[in-house]
Amino acid sequence: MLRLKSTYLAPYMQIATALIGKTREAGGNMFRHQFDTMAILIDYGYIDSVLLKAAIVHDLLEDVPDFNRNILLNVDFESPAVYQLVLEVTRNPEEPKSRFLTRILKSGSRLAKILKVADRISNVIALGFVTNAAFISRYIDETVLYVFPIAEEVDKTMLAELQSLVESRRKYLTSISL
Repeated sequence: MLRLKSTYLAPYMQIATALIGKTREAGGNMFRHQFDTMAILIDYGYIDSVLLKAAIVHDLLEDVPDFNRNILLNVDFESPAVYQLVLEVTRNPEEPKSRFLTRILKSGSRLAKILKVADRISNVIALGFVTNAAFISRYIDETVLYVFPIAEEVDKTMLAELQSLVESRRKYLTSISL
């Protein structure tokens, strides 16, 4: 049984409300995506409090550029570690996506890699609601090239889910091109 009893997520949930109304290219909205990512982590048995707190706010710095980072740094005693993890999975606006994902693969912490894989699982699930074939194709190719190796390193069960999701999206692409 998972032990989440002493993990206090409410302050991070409140901070994540800054993402309400932000839409996602892959469908849905950013606020709900944060919780989907956290739920995926819990589903795989990850209960590290820093990891779960970071999951709730992992897209905040990318999608709310004027967000006051001091708020995130002063939530609780784990805030500095949460902030550092969020920074690890935050893409610099000038950084190409390929370089960003390669950086996580080569030098990211274990928690950053786990968070990135959970994030990508959520994103690929959301592709089920996307109808832009070129976007889907590009996204699944990127997943295979950059995120599969991260998942291979940190969690083979998560990798298996990603592989299944990618296969599903490929079947969809094949069915619409017939």
